[in-house]
Amino acid sequence: MAARKRRFSRAECVRKEDREETNAQILRGVILRFFARFDLMQIIPLALLLTIGMFFVYSTGQQVGGHHVELFNRQCVYLAVGVALWFIFILVDYRWIGLFSMLFYPAVIVVLVLVLMFGPVRNNTRRWIDIGPVSLQPSELGKMAVLFSIAWLASFKKVNINKIWWIALVLLLTVIPFCLIYKEPDLGTAIVLIPLAAAILFAANLRWIYIALIVVFCAGLVPIAYMNMKSYQKERILTFLDPDRDPYRRGWNAIQAEIAVGTGGMTGKGYRNGTHTTLGYLPKMVADSDFIFPVIAEETGFVGAFSVILLYGLLLFSILRTALLSSDLFGRYLCVGIAAILMTHVFINIGMCIRLVPITGLPLPFVSYGGTFLVAMLCYLGIAQSVYAHRNDPSSLDLNN
Repeated sequence: MAARKRRFSRAECVRKEDREETNAQILRGVILRFFARFDLMQIIPLALLLTIGMFFVYSTGQQVGGHHVELFNRQCVYLAVGVALWFIFILVDYRWIGLFSMLFYPAVIVVLVLVLMFGPVRNNTRRWIDIGPVSLQPSELGKMAVLFSIAWLASFKKVNINKIWWIALVLLLTVIPFCLIYKEPDLGTAIVLIPLAAAILFAANLRWIYIALIVVFCAGLVPIAYMNMKSYQKERILTFLDPDRDPYRRGWNAIQAEIAVGTGGMTGKGYRNGTHTTLGYLPKMVADSDFIFPVIAEETGFVGAFSVILLYGLLLFSILRTALLSSDLFGRYLCVGIAAILMTHVFINIGMCIRLVPITGLPLPFVSYGGTFLVAMLCYLGIAQSVYAHRNDPSSLDLNN
């Protein structure tokens, strides 16, 4: 009897150990599956860029003074909202965005029209909608609407992107918000729509003959677009081509930004020791937004500036890698479009600071001050993370029929 009890006790202990081991394996599997949803190759450079941005938005505000001192606290709020939305987009299956775009696109067009009609006038532009103490920039929603709608359209097998009517539809979806944003006027944001649509069309295997025709057509529109530009926009182009044309007015910002980048040397003048910001040579109104890269380059030198560019390169690589890992065309086109938006902003912002391109009001992603822009960019990367997280999951929607 005693021997039987001992055998029973030993067997019970074995079963208990097996149950504990099974529970531990289940918990371990759940944890591993959760963290497998996150692409560290994206998260690490993103976190570093956000950290750099917060440090320099704070330091620039302290050096410039005035209401810029308060911008750091606002940026903290925008960052919190953006990170929250970033998490939400990761948890949501990105494939539902396509259905959402069918309502989102026309709603954004309506909002862009309302901005032109009733938006507050600031610096002779209508770009914002005031909701209490918060100002929203609907043009950022315009980029998002074009991204969602074109990626969704091109992802269907029944849509042959090399048929002329489908090309025309894609161009129409791009031209409508382009014209509305251009009328605000916000030429910089409108320009971003062009490489965004072009990147998705290229990824969708648009034939080279159509690509060449579109390039020729766009080139033919350049003189017409120039003639319809505002006078200050024309002056920016003329000053870019001839910096000595107006060195103390129109050309001042570009010249001082280039000097600030150059005087940083190899390792810079030290954090918060940049003279161009402190003495006001860089434009104070945009030193923490459009011209934050010269501040970084002056204070951290070539090492810091190159590190920022390298982080953007890693971020871009991670998004394009996610595009290749995507289980469907919709996720691939979303990532390609997001990469195009990121690359265009980085190239134009840094390019205008070193006089490679004319000055255009495009901020530096994740680094410049800007509420709607920061939140929108974090939403884009949340979508890219969602594509990565669902790369091995069966689709809950049949997109290709």
